[in-house]
Amino acid sequence: MKIKDKYIFLAYGDSITKGIVYDNERSRYSILKENFTNIIENNIKGSVYNAGKFGNTIRRGMSKMYNDVIKKSPDIVLIEFGGNDCDYKWDDIAKNSHVEYEPNTDITTFRETLLNMIETLKDNQIFPMLMTLPPLDPLKYFKWITKGDSFAEQNILHWLGTKERLFTWHNSYSKMIANVAKETNTALIDVRTEFLKYSDYTRLLCKDGIHPNINGQSLIANVILKFIKENYNFLLQN
Repeated sequence: MKIKDKYIFLAYGDSITKGIVYDNERSRYSILKENFTNIIENNIKGSVYNAGKFGNTIRRGMSKMYNDVIKKSPDIVLIEFGGNDCDYKWDDIAKNSHVEYEPNTDITTFRETLLNMIETLKDNQIFPMLMTLPPLDPLKYFKWITKGDSFAEQNILHWLGTKERLFTWHNSYSKMIANVAKETNTALIDVRTEFLKYSDYTRLLCKDGIHPNINGQSLIANVILKFIKENYNFLLQN
């Protein structure tokens, strides 16, 4: 990476990148002003662009990459995908748990698309950084997807086997991100490990059990800034 006076840092991903949190008072999702990209912008030499989108999957991200990323001519792109990719259509499973279902993006396609994304960035002289996934809370998330419906609870649990499978399945995508980072010699910011250092990490998550709350977003920002300080200190303001 070239030493410059100013850099364009772009965060590319889903609702976690966007800074979406669940507002308990208003019972709806909203964008948190103190999200991790805004915190980073106060510390980086240059500007930070948030290209996160609610519901984004890696395939959609890849298909929109030219307009959302390349055209902005960033120096660095932080990639955060996986949470929607590993997810299932829970409403369908709630109705019928006796058939096979595929995740939004199977893990092989997820890996191939992530590799393609990294290669595209490098071909355009853009420095990629990967981020592991903040862990979900399986109990909170199970409650969220079943919406308090006992029939849905019964069917989804029958299909899952155990609620803990929500955690391990989500973790498999995070592990894939780490594997791809190692394979391609791409910078990796391990957010997940930092969350799991807290035995009560669930307090860093919203009511839905998957979106980091204001404290979770703050932790993500701190982990990214610590990583940059230790490895690419020249990116930070004095």
